[in-house]
Amino acid sequence: MFSLFLKGGPVMWPLLITSLMAFSVVIERLLFLWRIKISYRPDIIKAILSNVQHGNIDKAIEEAQGCHDYVATTLVYGLTHREDALSNALMQAASVELKRFSRGLVVLDTIITVAPLLGLLGTVTGMIHAFGLLGSRELQTPTVITGGIAQALIATACGLAIAIIALVPFNYLNARLEEARHEIEQAATHLELLLLKLEKKS
Repeated sequence: MFSLFLKGGPVMWPLLITSLMAFSVVIERLLFLWRIKISYRPDIIKAILSNVQHGNIDKAIEEAQGCHDYVATTLVYGLTHREDALSNALMQAASVELKRFSRGLVVLDTIITVAPLLGLLGTVTGMIHAFGLLGSRELQTPTVITGGIAQALIATACGLAIAIIALVPFNYLNARLEEARHEIEQAATHLELLLLKLEKKS
């Protein structure tokens, strides 16, 4: 497999680097999502909202002490900075949490775009070299030119394979980012409505 990879020409080394980068990003992101899943505490989120509903703001903040759930962290930050501007505090906390989810997506997006182009570049340069043999003494048999073209096409095949394989986790990570955004927005809206009701009662 590795020998086939090297037959694609010098451009295969950049392709190898992009594939390793994509693999590293995917592994790191999957580990991140695993940690997020472990720290997910819907019971804490319900307890925070329940305490706010009953006017126990301080107790709601205490409920999330030591909790690393991203939704709970956002709500607590909003509660502790509600005197300044609740909406702005929630937006700022949500931005910080969502930035953690989007880390590495730019790298994957770039690799998905660049890998096929690198493969195409390798194929074009390989075919230029293969056809260049037609006018030289190096062409001993007709199979030389066809073999050269076949080797050049390996670069495109590898570039497309890297892009296709990276596209699957990229879409999954984007979907997880949007899911986290929806969860935060839903909880933040609920919190704002509860605090608004408390203000009207007082």
